[in-house]
Amino acid sequence: MKNRVKSLLLITLCLSFFDTKSFSQSGNKGTYIGFILGKMNYQGDLNPNSFTFSHSKATTGITVRQSLNRWISFKGDFAIGHIDAADHYNRDYLKTRNLSFKSTIKEVSIGLEASLLDLSTSHFTPYVFGGISLYHFNPWAYDMSGKKVFLQPLSTEGQGLSQFPEQKPYKLTQIALGFGFGARYAINDNMTIGVEMLQRKTFTDYLDDVSSIYVDQNVLLQAKGAKAVEMAYRGDEITGGLPYPNHGEKRGTPTEMDWYYFFGVNFEIRLSAFAQLFKGVNAENSSALYYTRCPRNVQQ
Repeated sequence: MKNRVKSLLLITLCLSFFDTKSFSQSGNKGTYIGFILGKMNYQGDLNPNSFTFSHSKATTGITVRQSLNRWISFKGDFAIGHIDAADHYNRDYLKTRNLSFKSTIKEVSIGLEASLLDLSTSHFTPYVFGGISLYHFNPWAYDMSGKKVFLQPLSTEGQGLSQFPEQKPYKLTQIALGFGFGARYAINDNMTIGVEMLQRKTFTDYLDDVSSIYVDQNVLLQAKGAKAVEMAYRGDEITGGLPYPNHGEKRGTPTEMDWYYFFGVNFEIRLSAFAQLFKGVNAENSSALYYTRCPRNVQQ
């Protein structure tokens, strides 16, 4: 890990010596590869609030941005992050439900990014983003013995059982609408750094495996076993907890779909400059950077 950090720092230092006088000519043009590091959070039945740092988890990703002109760029990314929530931190009247979940989110996203300023002259620009994402999730929780249990196969709300035809199963890979905003600063002609806030509007209420009602525990027990009943309602595990609710009692809010969020720092390197470091594509500039050795004098 230390070697990777040292290599990244060396690459950054070397790239900072590249010719910056041509910035106004090439500006935001070209293909950039980026690395994002930040936080991920979710909003749903176990966390009604929007993005908060207190319960957000680490996320990382790789982005590719191709500028179509000085204002519009095509952008794609792959990101992986983690979300979780628990009624223990929820609103008071929901704490007795005692549900919790965790999930890894893996997503591929494509879309368009619009800069609000001309980066080639200002060196700084805010931007907005809109696109579509394909993501995978798989909610799980620890049972009473501390064992990791995946929730979707348990049909905790009777999903897919013939006795409850209105309770439809949910898929673990789905599509979301993505949009957000950020700000980017051009360190030089080959590097940018910025911050961004991205939101994903999903079309499921089951990121947390909670959506609608409790179903008859006897039917659930017979169809899916004791573990399904245990994970469908956890209120009886806490002091003063109530017994399993009656069939049809409210478990979640199906009219409100779940969201997940990113907030992070994005560092970009122009692809041609990245290639110079490792492949010696541009002989004029790469001679001073051969095998990632930085130049002693870059005055021109």
